[in-house]
Formats: sequence, structure tokens, C-alpha cells
Amino acid sequence: MSETATTFRLERPREGVVVLTLDRPGRGNAMTAAMFAELEATARRLDREPGLRVLVLTGAGSTFCAGYDLADAERLPELGALGMLDLQESAARALAGIRGVRVPVIAAVNGAAAGGGLALALAADIRLASPRAKFVPSFVTIGLSAGDLGTSWLLPRLIGPAAAAEFLYSARTMGAEEAERTGLVNQVVGEDELLDAALEMAAQIRANSPGGVQLSKRALQANMEASSYAAALELENRGQALLTRTDDMTEALTAFREKRAPVFGGR
Repeated sequence: MSETATTFRLERPREGVVVLTLDRPGRGNAMTAAMFAELEATARRLDREPGLRVLVLTGAGSTFCAGYDLADAERLPELGALGMLDLQESAARALAGIRGVRVPVIAAVNGAAAGGGLALALAADIRLASPRAKFVPSFVTIGLSAGDLGTSWLLPRLIGPAAAAEFLYSARTMGAEEAERTGLVNQVVGEDELLDAALEMAAQIRANSPGGVQLSKRALQANMEASSYAAALELENRGQALLTRTDDMTEALTAFREKRAPVFGGR
């Protein structure tokens, strides 16, 4: 799999774990049209990678992601309505691609996550933050809507509709401690330990059956949109029935009887 990109780098610190580091530190890891295209293409490739178990997102330097690069934003009026729609849809596909990767995605938020950077953090399944992390819904401060890149759908489901409304309308900055208290992030860890904590969490996830984790993610995401309890149960039933046919389920039961750790093969 080609891993060449100009706006981020990919590393594999442990088997089955990929770390995607946004790598434009001189611009606060701000987003560009090139980044959207590369994120979308990379998400598709990673989703097809058989051995992938966890994806970790973080930012180079002192910022997670400053949102859309304002240097590029100066050219937006030149695009016209359809050109702007193409760019917006490219950005949406990129973040939907990251969120849709079949394995868990952990965001290690090492600094400011503003605008589209906030949306990218929200697209992860789990968020860890350093004490200097801050979340800035800057959309309305530059004349845009906070209904951007999934923010208006994901944020209320994490912190509640009223809290999301106050946060988005005021465009105030939320620090790491408040983010942990409200449920926006799972945990705040020391700055020097952030990536290690994300990798440790990845290791805990990786110790479990690949199929079980992947179908758990599918159920959690799908049932956020389920129309009823009955629809949620139907999806869960199909997933469980499928997993009982796997070699990993047999291995898990055998290991339990033999009082040893299971060795999962993802089959």
C-alpha cells in the first residue's frame, strides 16, 4: 500500500496500528483541498487493509488542527457556487472516510482543534486530550455555519443538544478539563504521555477479536441513526449470528477452557 502524502505522515509503531499525523505544523496543521483528497484516499486504502486494527489521529507540533487554511480561504470567492460545493463535498468525504474506517479511530488531541479540526476530532470514535488541548467552534466567527462536516450531528450526541447549542453559538473556547467533564473527550492525559496513552488504548483494543470489535463499531454507529429499538436489535442480532460462525469465536471458547489468552486471527 502506497503511503505517500504531502499533508500528513503515516507510521506503524505496532502491528495492526497506524498513526496518522497531520504534518503542516507551520500552518497549525490546517486543512487544504490537497489534505481532503489525501485523507479520503488514505481512509479508503486503510479500510481495505486486512491487518489494520486501530487508527490513531494526531497533529505535528503544538496544534491538532487549526481548521481550514485561511490562506486558501481567500480564494474561495473565486470558485463560484458549484466549485465551492465540490470543495465542501470533498471535505465531507474526507471526514466521513475517516469516521467510516471499519476499525476504531482514536484522536490524540495534542493542541487546538478549531473549526474543521474540531470536526475531525469528533469523527473519531474515542478522543484523548493533552492538558493544552482546546476546542474552538470558530465557524460563526468567520461568517459560516456550525453545521459543517458533521459537527451539528455528532456534537449534540456527545455533550447534549443544549450544551452543543451554547458552545456552537457562542464560539467560545472549551479547555481540556471542561471537554473531559462534558464528555467531549474520554480522558485528559499528560502532554508527554498522550501518544503513548493512545497506543496503550490501541493495544487493549487489539487484544480483542477483530471481527467483534469491527461489528461493535458498526452497531454503535448504525444504531445512532436507528429509527427504533426494534431496528437496533435486528442489526445486533445479525452481527452476533455472523460472529458465531468465525474461527475467532471458536478460539475464544477454546482459550477460555484452557485458561489461556486467545490468539485471534481475524477469521
